Amino acid sequence: MKKVLFIFILFFGIQQSNAQKKIYISDSFEEISKDHKIIAILPFQTTLKLKSDDNSYSKTQIKELEQREGVAVQEALESYFLNRKRKKKLKIEFQDINTTNRMLAKAGITAEDMDIYAPQELCKVLKVDAIINGSLTSRIVLSKDVDTSFNLITFLKGKSDYGKIIIKLSTKNTGKLLWRYEKTINRKSGKNTKNIINRMMRIASRKFPYEEKK
Repeated sequence: MKKVLFIFILFFGIQQSNAQKKIYISDSFEEISKDHKIIAILPFQTTLKLKSDDNSYSKTQIKELEQREGVAVQEALESYFLNRKRKKKLKIEFQDINTTNRMLAKAGITAEDMDIYAPQELCKVLKVDAIINGSLTSRIVLSKDVDTSFNLITFLKGKSDYGKIIIKLSTKNTGKLLWRYEKTINRKSGKNTKNIINRMMRIASRKFPYEEKK
């Protein structure tokens, strides 16, 4: 019985893993990105769908948490890319996120209304060649450490997923989508935002070709 259960979980886990990550890269990535020099990482648009029985947060507090979570993803991505740049020679630079956020604020662009601006408009405001932005939907606050232990009942009920994150890279001239990574977040993804970003980007970076050719 235990062996059958193990095989079932293994098979289901493989199926889930295949369904949980999707990477797209434009066929014209190399041509379009060849002159890129600097990229800005934007705060992510976040939607928190906390448990219905959790009345500990007011609507105002949830909005504040969403903004905080969006910046946490931005910080985690900056940390990942700067660390990767130290280890490998990348042909692009990343705009300091504090500079990015100040320029957005000066232009009156907030995380809530960022999606009404075309990528090329945001690139122009930030004076960069491309932007990395995206969205996070979660039913928990990921910037805090979460329980990553395996729970069979939760797993079998299909409630082991926390949410989904989508990361996009768009160019300045046409706003064309060059690269996109979508991943379901669950207990295996990591215990907090930085941990989750590091794990998922280690996979995604294989198809994030900004490295100098040797």
